[in-house]
Amino acid sequence: MISAPLHLAGERLALDPAGALFWPAQQLLVLSDLHLEKGSHFAARGQLVPPYDTRETLARLAALLRRYGPAHLVFLGDSFHDAAGAARLHATDRATLLHLLAGRRVSWVLGNHDPLPPEALPGEAVEELSLGPLLFRHEGQPGARPGEVSGHFHPRAAMPTRCGPVERPCFLADARRLLMPAFGAYTGGLSITAPPVAALFPRGGRAFLLGKERLFSFAVGPMKHLAALSKTRPEPTSVP
Repeated sequence: MISAPLHLAGERLALDPAGALFWPAQQLLVLSDLHLEKGSHFAARGQLVPPYDTRETLARLAALLRRYGPAHLVFLGDSFHDAAGAARLHATDRATLLHLLAGRRVSWVLGNHDPLPPEALPGEAVEELSLGPLLFRHEGQPGARPGEVSGHFHPRAAMPTRCGPVERPCFLADARRLLMPAFGAYTGGLSITAPPVAALFPRGGRAFLLGKERLFSFAVGPMKHLAALSKTRPEPTSVP
């Protein structure tokens, strides 16, 4: 895996192709929008999907923890698909998650899908988290101070290639902020040209598309004309 360096608010960060952010100076790993137990949420409503999303997401998390060995884990909201998601964890998945969290500081930033602290799991639940020059919150705010790191929108972008455009989840960054991709196995996405995303990046920025072993970066031009349309804030599309 080849991470991509990013400088934000004077701090050197690393963007991982798995969709995670690592801050070496703080030994901190950040992930957004895991949506754990999304499959069981749909199943309870008669929409049966393969019930392995939590297990797959935790396996990907375990790989990142082996790679970086962080002392502090920050989950940027919508860690569970609904407020009761933590209570629905299968015993095996709960044991796996507890093992992954053990011995680390854990910060659960609350999101719109999980507005309450996760049940019977270690860590602190916060509306937002300020560490040095960086501010971690679930949903980015237009006009926020430099150093904001957020999720919520599950950003996706298309990059032109000789074989046609390739669309992938992505990071989106400029000199002031970073928007994180969704990490969960059952998550769709919202185009970076959608007005709610464009409102955060009216002057454009740089997209980092997730690849298997590396990130693919390209400049994004000004989106002021799209930002002006941001009167509604649609949720990212979902995987059924």
